[in-house]
Amino acid sequence: MLPARREAVTLRTVDGLALVGELALPVDREPLATLVLLHPLPTHGGMMDSHLYRKAAWRLPALAGLAVLRFNTRGTVSAAGRSEGEFDHAVGERLDVAAALAFTAERGLPSVWLVGWSFGTDLALMHGCEPMVQGAVLISPPLRWSKDEHLRTWARAGKPVVCLVPEFDTYLPPAEARRRFGEGIPTADVIDFPGAKHLMVGQAEEVLDAIVSAAVPEVPTPLPRTWSGPHEQHQVTIVTS
Repeated sequence: MLPARREAVTLRTVDGLALVGELALPVDREPLATLVLLHPLPTHGGMMDSHLYRKAAWRLPALAGLAVLRFNTRGTVSAAGRSEGEFDHAVGERLDVAAALAFTAERGLPSVWLVGWSFGTDLALMHGCEPMVQGAVLISPPLRWSKDEHLRTWARAGKPVVCLVPEFDTYLPPAEARRRFGEGIPTADVIDFPGAKHLMVGQAEEVLDAIVSAAVPEVPTPLPRTWSGPHEQHQVTIVTS
């Protein structure tokens, strides 16, 4: 865990639910951009602490100057706590996405990007194409709940969409992803991840690099794999897992 200003936050939905979350900010500067993380399927263990999102929140404020907002959607539990409500098959979660975006507006956070992973990519595509959103990074998109009409909405908006597709994804492998996104969002950038599976285990550094390249292209990638911050007594090696 690299240095950051970390704050436990509660997101309030318009249907009266309290969602558990965390905001991580750079220690000594204003953020360059903001990532809103939408986690994998909670009925299969997805949560705000899923490994890629934990690493994003722990590393990207320090390494890339990003604000990182992660939270549990309705009914989802993690070490941070359980969000109120119940899983609603990507329907009621529309209000969860709206609550997260409203929070970033209230805090005055800059240049908001949605980062969806698996189920979270469906939430981004279905509910996230809002005026304040600059673009989306979709990790292992299954296109399970999202439909062609949602892809067309993003295409009409002209917002950048970056898709990170594992070579061995059993839900939407690269060839099918290129076809589906090519038809729905012709400008989408589909990036293959050779050797990877749906959960991107062992691919964290490459995934974080791709997110940073999309949201803040002025930040050089690959990101540093070691950290020697001004308040550290020794160099920390960032371990791949």
